[in-house]
Amino acid sequence: MSLEAQIQNLESLDINPDEIENEKYSEAFRLLFTIIELQNEKIENLKSENQKLRDENNLLKGEQIEPKINGSKKNDDISSENERKKLNSPKKRKSNSRKDKVEIHNTEILKVDRSILPEDAVSKGYRYVTIRDIIVKPWNTNYQLEFFYSPSEGKTYTAKLPDGVKGEFGPRLRTHIYTLYHVANVSEPKIHELLENMCIHISKATISRILTEDNDLFHKEKSEIFQSGLSSTTYQQIDDTGARVNGNNYYTQIICNPYYTAYFTAPNKNRETILDILLCGNEKTYCFNEEAFELMETFNVSKIWIERLSSLKGKIYNKEEMSRKMDCFFSPDRYKITRMRVLEACSIASYHQKTNIPVVNTLLSDDAPQFCKLTFHHANCWIHDARNYKTLRPVVPYYQEKLKIFLDRYWNFYGKLSKFRIKPDSKVAEQLDAEFDQLFSTKTGYGKLDERISKTKEKKESLLIVLKMPEIPLHNNAAELAARAKVRKRDVSLQTVTEKGTITNDTFMSIVQTAKKLGVSAYDYILDRVSNTFEMPSLAQLIREKSAMN
Repeated sequence: MSLEAQIQNLESLDINPDEIENEKYSEAFRLLFTIIELQNEKIENLKSENQKLRDENNLLKGEQIEPKINGSKKNDDISSENERKKLNSPKKRKSNSRKDKVEIHNTEILKVDRSILPEDAVSKGYRYVTIRDIIVKPWNTNYQLEFFYSPSEGKTYTAKLPDGVKGEFGPRLRTHIYTLYHVANVSEPKIHELLENMCIHISKATISRILTEDNDLFHKEKSEIFQSGLSSTTYQQIDDTGARVNGNNYYTQIICNPYYTAYFTAPNKNRETILDILLCGNEKTYCFNEEAFELMETFNVSKIWIERLSSLKGKIYNKEEMSRKMDCFFSPDRYKITRMRVLEACSIASYHQKTNIPVVNTLLSDDAPQFCKLTFHHANCWIHDARNYKTLRPVVPYYQEKLKIFLDRYWNFYGKLSKFRIKPDSKVAEQLDAEFDQLFSTKTGYGKLDERISKTKEKKESLLIVLKMPEIPLHNNAAELAARAKVRKRDVSLQTVTEKGTITNDTFMSIVQTAKKLGVSAYDYILDRVSNTFEMPSLAQLIREKSAMN
């Protein structure tokens, strides 16, 4: 009999130990159910291990291994979308009439063929029909540049080309290339193929140069977007995703809030890397103040090392000076982890003292360790926490029901927090704080679930930060969606090759995603900058204006 059939038989028996009056039998069933779960988990682990051993054995014999095929179908097993939809009241659909947004470029009057009209036909005016179309064609201009020569000066005076014309290509073509690559996620070879089919003759190398070179203006805009974004809210959201640079594994950090999104790709994803980003290009310094030593304790630096380092109390060093100091305390091939923790503690303490840049007060993230202790407060994502419960796969119906009942209570509590954010109240905050303790002190008898509940309770401070700061979202979906945008980009263009290309990718992804949040056409914005007209306000200015309104 298959496992599925046995589970169905067990379900049909409908055994609930809580309803058995004899305590001895009741406890016996609980123990049996626990054994079933433990054995099932062990079997699944052994199956996975056996498959790995088979694959290794087949490789040694020169045979093919079982292919790992990732399905394209969306994995909804651990999604919480359905639960959250039930909690949210249905939104009124806004009118999305595109006809109201259509600009008329041409008007044509079409007459009825008079030969088909009967004698009594009377004109009743016109019926209006708007047809949307597009014109895509080359537009080559031959500029005749007048020039003069002065024999006395030995100098030639030549008329200037219009603003935005660089090399052999005008601003609209360059904007079209930027938009195809950075907005529509079209690869460079396909951009070349499309332009050639449109009789626009341009080399692949030129397309690459347009995309990666001479983008200082946009890099500056990204820097301004980031600093304005950091100042626009009391919190920031952060996430990361993988990236490839010239065959090496890198990581893209995404920092955002409702007004902007910024991307930063680097070889590492530790605290030092994230601090480099938050410093907005400023030099990193290291401070041995009280906060630094408290952080060392938090990072489990031994008391012996803290006592030795106490001689540096009150000192501030730049990167080179700090490296020399650390060499005095730590040998190059020993205590590498301790040295790293000391560097992190001192750089974080120094960052918190900065006054020339916006210092982030609160970070909202998943539970990744590199995001913790960077800021004064840390908020955890409820949706990420809930995914840990969704990964539980009990086979015993009794435990399945326990899990379902608890998750119903979990999402009910989440719904109360959502309502609190809309209408904060100190008394309600106290009630929710007490309810959290009660909910996450639950003992179900299902070992895996009880362990998970205890872990959630340990994160109380970071999960309930919304009770003190209602403006902070309960989930980190905005950063996760921004990370998916990077993943979609990676699916089209597997990797960047040069550092310049990597930085440019981050810059334009930041501009495009920020423009989307601010309701600005990325095409219009890029064209405005490429053509040097600067009629549109900067995205940084829009961030400041919109954040000031809220």
